[in-house]
Amino acid sequence: MLVKQISVFLENKSGRLAEVTKALGQNNIDISALSIADTTDFGILRLIVNKPEEAEKVLKESGFTVSGTNVIAIAVPDKPGGLGKALEVMEAESIGIEYMYAFIGKASDEALVILRVEEPERAIKVLTERNIKVLSCHTVYGL
Repeated sequence: MLVKQISVFLENKSGRLAEVTKALGQNNIDISALSIADTTDFGILRLIVNKPEEAEKVLKESGFTVSGTNVIAIAVPDKPGGLGKALEVMEAESIGIEYMYAFIGKASDEALVILRVEEPERAIKVLTERNIKVLSCHTVYGL
C-alpha cells in the first residue's frame, strides 16, 4: 500500500524545473502529483509518477540529486470536511504527518491526497480499519 515518491533537489534558478519535466517527458514518464518546497537558494520537488524506478534512474543520469521515499495515497470524499475524517483518525492515533499535498486524480467524487507520515505501516492499518480508502501503488501509478 506504500507509494514511492521521487524527491529531487533543485537549485532555485530559472529552467531547472523545466529540465526535470523534459527529462521525464522524453522517457514517457507521467507526473500525477507534485509539490515544491523552496528557499532562496534551493528547493525540493516531490513527484508521484507512473514509473518511479525509471524516473529516479533518468533524473540521476540527467545530473539531478534524487531520492525515493515511501508515502501513502488516500482517497477522501470530495466535499467540505472530506479530508477532516482522515486527519482526525491520524490525530486520534498520534500519528504525525510530516507533509501532505493533493494528487491530480481522475476520480469523480473523491479527492486524492499524498501523506508522508511518521509510521506508514501503522497509519495504513489505522486508516483502513476506520474506512479511509488507502490506494495501492498500482492504482496510483495507473491514474
